[in-house]
Amino acid sequence: MRIKAAVLGATGLVGQRFVSLLANHPWFDLVALTASEKRVGRSYGEVVEWVIGEDVPDAVKDLQVLPNDLKVLRREGVEVAFSALPSSVAWGVEESLLKGGITVVSNASPMRLEPDIPLLNPEVNVSHLEVLEKQKRRGWSGRLVKVPNCSTAILTLALKPLIDVYRVRRVAVTTMQAISGAGLRGVPGYMIGCNVIPFIKGEEEKLTAESAKILGFVDKDSIRPSEVRVSASCTRVPVLDGHLESVFVDLDESVNPSEVVKVLKSFRGEIAGWGLPTAPENPVVVRGEEWRPQPRLDVMAGEGMSVVVGRVRVDEGDRLLKFFVLGHNTLRGAAGSGVLIGEAMVKKGLL
Repeated sequence: MRIKAAVLGATGLVGQRFVSLLANHPWFDLVALTASEKRVGRSYGEVVEWVIGEDVPDAVKDLQVLPNDLKVLRREGVEVAFSALPSSVAWGVEESLLKGGITVVSNASPMRLEPDIPLLNPEVNVSHLEVLEKQKRRGWSGRLVKVPNCSTAILTLALKPLIDVYRVRRVAVTTMQAISGAGLRGVPGYMIGCNVIPFIKGEEEKLTAESAKILGFVDKDSIRPSEVRVSASCTRVPVLDGHLESVFVDLDESVNPSEVVKVLKSFRGEIAGWGLPTAPENPVVVRGEEWRPQPRLDVMAGEGMSVVVGRVRVDEGDRLLKFFVLGHNTLRGAAGSGVLIGEAMVKKGLL
């Protein structure tokens, strides 16, 4: 029997990605879609401005849009809600569902850094699901798992194989982030056309704090952050989809680029062999060409769930490792990771 699921905030960009991934999913039955009050009561196909390429899936286009209400979702039999709600309203809705027994996998930022709430990039830290048991003391009968910030998900997937093998001291990263990361109407066209904006509010702080948590470990009843520190500069560039990141990794030892490439290519992560439908065969893809990765050419690697690394090289006595990494920000960096988290929870018997 498939698990009954809802998408909260289903008309936004990340919401559309959730809908696309879940509409015909083998493990989840998408029975409910929510949106703002002005859209409630109308069919999803009528109210959504579908922009992600293909048509609205037939399985959901006639579903009536519902309010973000616990009683309504319980009436539909919803067991898990995938939340793409704006951060400004997400927590009030999500907390209500958790108290009412619905598990929430949320892309919204509130509560990401709480020590008893997993912030999951499944190949990197699915073991952090251990702390879910501790959430009972919050008075919830549902469980909460958070999806990382998009740039953080891409970065940590590339860093994890290196941290497993080498002694990493610190990381510096400059991001070149696609406009889809700001939502359907997030960046005015006049500002981003033929331009680069060297600031994204709150993004650098998220990269630093969230990377430390994801790369950390479970200590008793909470998640202890990693000692590896990330310093970030974040920019917005006129690209539709795909965050490209220039990464500098300071190591305690000399490395050979060809060895690093082997480490990255061989990485399969903590969910290897689990048979999760959304998991890519190769979480990290390495390109050998000097001009790759590029968003136009590489953003859909692994159906948008792999990150692509290129220009692997060393500097400063072979201890400063440098590379570029690219990932799809609304798939690997948002809805795709959310669905993968849901699949991991099913496999672990948590749904």
